[in-house]
This record gives sequence, structure tokens and C-alpha cells, in this order.
Amino acid sequence: MLTYEVIIYWSDQDQAFNAEVPELRGCAADGKTHGAALSNVELVIRQWLDTAKGLGRPIAVPKGRLVFA
Repeated sequence: MLTYEVIIYWSDQDQAFNAEVPELRGCAADGKTHGAALSNVELVIRQWLDTAKGLGRPIAVPKGRLVFA
């Protein structure tokens, strides 16, 4: 199960929802809907983790919510 924090926000410039994973540098995706952005970033997280493992790079342990509103 993927437990990394995902931040989703609307981008007027992209005309899409952007989803970012702060704990995994450069890990992001987008989608035309909130749900699509989340689904896409879940796939990207798996790919990011597989690539990092293959390259022997360190992988952050999911901390859950990083910022409190």
C-alpha cells in the first residue's frame, strides 16, 4: 500500500489537476480530474520507487501528513 502524502491542486496554466509527492523528489503527475490525477500519481509513485530501487538510491520512508493546516 502506498502511504506517501500526495498534494493535489488545480493549475490554470496547465488546465489540469497536478499531484505532487513531496517525499519523493520530482515525483508528480497530472489529470483532467482530481481522481485522474490521483490515479496517475499512484502509478508514477510505483515507477519512481522501482527506478530508485534499480539504481540503488535511498527511498524515503513514508511519514504521512507532513504539513498541518
